[in-house]
Order: sequence, then structure tokens, then C-alpha cells
Amino acid sequence: MLSNSLSTSFTGNDLLFMLEGAWVTLSLTLWAMLLGTLAGMFFGLLRTALPRFTLPLAWFLDVFRSVPLLIQFVLFNALKSIAGLEWSAFSVGCMVLGIYSAANCTEIVRGGVLSVPANVIRAARSLGMTYSQALRYIVLPMAARVSFPGWVNLTLGVMKDTSLVLWIGIIELLRSSQTIVTRIQEPLFVLCIAGLIYYVMSWGVAWAGTRVEKRWQEND
Repeated sequence: MLSNSLSTSFTGNDLLFMLEGAWVTLSLTLWAMLLGTLAGMFFGLLRTALPRFTLPLAWFLDVFRSVPLLIQFVLFNALKSIAGLEWSAFSVGCMVLGIYSAANCTEIVRGGVLSVPANVIRAARSLGMTYSQALRYIVLPMAARVSFPGWVNLTLGVMKDTSLVLWIGIIELLRSSQTIVTRIQEPLFVLCIAGLIYYVMSWGVAWAGTRVEKRWQEND
């Protein structure tokens, strides 16, 4: 009776299992945002400089912004098997989330750059700056401040979207929670703990973002 009671109650090992899943969630978010931010900055500047010539790129990225992530995970995982690629499920998850992040980050960067008044660029050029210097020292710093809140929101959204990788076999926070729920049959209790962990992780990202914005304001 004691053994059965222990096997159907929440234990410290269960909490450790959920924290390991939370680490996978953070790792997926980190890699996705790293890939997405680098690609998004490049594509965003390209879309701003050459809007007409990059229309095919815009249409391509719109596909990844419009199609639900669950469908993308399933399709990419299937294509990996069809193509015979020896990619882990974690790699597929990072790639799908990275492309999704890049598609959204492209528009965030593009919107930030377009928010800089043309008069500012003309003033910089009149002071003898080249276009690349004006872009580097004037436009990008101003655009970064406009784009940063959107980037933080994208990061928080990607962190929550990592829960969908359970469909391709990755044990992240939600999947580990479901495994424990199946064993102890206490979904409300376990999911409240999972929600609390998600909240703490999201709060940490939001807090760091707020600190960065305050530092910018102090340096004005």
C-alpha cells in the first residue's frame, strides 16, 4: 500500500523532471531566437533597402508566419525522415522555431528601421556621413529602441510555442508535466506547477527586457 501511495503522489523527482523539461524549453527558445534574430536582422534590412526586389522573400517568410507551428513541426519532421536526414528532434524543433522567429523578426526590424524619419538620415548625410555610417550610427540604434519591445514579446511567444514540440517527441516542460499527470492523475496540481515555472521564466525575460529599456533611457 505504501509503495502504491508513493507511486501516485508528486515527489521531488517529479519536480526535477519538470525542471529538466523547463531547461529544454529555455534551450529551444535560446537557439530559436539566436537564429531568428540574426536572420531577421539581415532579412529586415534587406527588405527595407530593396522592398520590390525582395518581394519573393516576403512571400516566402509569410508562409512561416501564417501556417500554424504545429503543422510546420509535423511537416518538417516528416520531410526529415523522407530525405533520410539524421537530424535529432531537438534540431528540427530549433530549425522550425528559428525560421518562425526569423519571419517575425524580419517585420519587427523592418518596422523599426522605417520608423526612423527620413529627415534624420538626410541630416546625417549632410554632416558628411556615408550611407553605411548613417545606418550604423544613427538609424540602427534608433530602430533598435523601437523594435526591442516587439522582440521581447516575440521571445515570450516563442517560449510558449515550444510546448508544441511534444508532437515530435521532445520532452520539454509541458510534455514532462503530462507524463507526471498520467501517473498520479492530478492534472490541476501538476499543471499549476508547470504554469508557475512558465511564469517565472517569462518574468525573467520580461524583467531583463525592462532593465535594458531603462538603461537606454538613463543614457539619453
